[in-house]
Amino acid sequence: MLCLVMLPAHAERVRELAGFAGVRDNQLVGYGLVVGLDGSGDQTTQAPFTSQSLTNMLSQLGVTVPPGTNLQLRNVAAVMVTADLPPFSRPGQRLDIVVSSIANASSLRGGTLLMTPLKGADGDTYAIAQGNMLVGGAGAQAGGSSVQINQQASGRIPNGALVEREVPLNLGGNGGMLELQLNDADFGTVQRMVTAINSEFGQSVAYARNGRVIALDGPMDANERVNFMARVENVQVTPMEAPAKVVLNARTGSVVMNSAVTLRRAAVAHGNLSIMIDTQFGVSQPNPLGQGETVVVPDADINIEQQEAYLQIVEGADLADVVNALNALGATPQDLMSILEALRASGSLRAELEII
Repeated sequence: MLCLVMLPAHAERVRELAGFAGVRDNQLVGYGLVVGLDGSGDQTTQAPFTSQSLTNMLSQLGVTVPPGTNLQLRNVAAVMVTADLPPFSRPGQRLDIVVSSIANASSLRGGTLLMTPLKGADGDTYAIAQGNMLVGGAGAQAGGSSVQINQQASGRIPNGALVEREVPLNLGGNGGMLELQLNDADFGTVQRMVTAINSEFGQSVAYARNGRVIALDGPMDANERVNFMARVENVQVTPMEAPAKVVLNARTGSVVMNSAVTLRRAAVAHGNLSIMIDTQFGVSQPNPLGQGETVVVPDADINIEQQEAYLQIVEGADLADVVNALNALGATPQDLMSILEALRASGSLRAELEII
């Protein structure tokens, strides 16, 4: 499969090309228990930490489990809970969470997540999660046969977490100075963005620090700073064309290239080598009065064929010419990856190769 990517040449807003430093999500994670499952929970003999967690939780609720008790629980599952804490989140706001089984529970459908603290990278608790699971998959089994649709070992709880602590963010704390960070580093785009921002405000408020970061002289007042940032985000900028790149997906065989890719004149020979192995089984029967045994004897026939390949001229100044030249080789996607790599090594393919 050969996919084409045509890069836009029109202007884009700054908010689509860059973001303000510090204005970002923060990842949260927590360990908890899902209860109320219909016999599809963890097998505690293989996942002892599930019964351990339940015992600790019951002790906090005033219930004492005798030491050495072998809890055979099938309605409880140990899970990991993840969430993203958006910027400027305040205590009392709700977050969507994802709940995933970490043991051998077959399904979390119908379960209820018990109170689970969600912690950040610093180890502090920023949210508390609890609620009823929403699992999109379904399954059934009977008589040794089973059928399953989608994944049942994970699910979501919309608005399942309550923010308990905000992440401190002091925008413009350094004398009103702000930083604008480009998503993709490019000196040309930075230069154009600085010019466009300064033209919008009629004075020098933007200064390029490097190929990714732009410093902005923002107002000291919080309300004026928000208006300033909103105005900056809506400035129209025409980004520089991305460098020539070909992306190869080794797992799916996909080949994607942008419009900057060119192909200098080169000659390519492509042919396929096929090996066919045909095995037939025969029976060796001993004489009636002999003492031998009847055995099966395999007879293998191996044949190697190689298709003829001729040198073909490939050349292309624009994307359409490059695609037509490569398609003329009649190569499979996997073979096309090797051909592109060889063309890049020979200097004919004027692009960067990236394998994902």
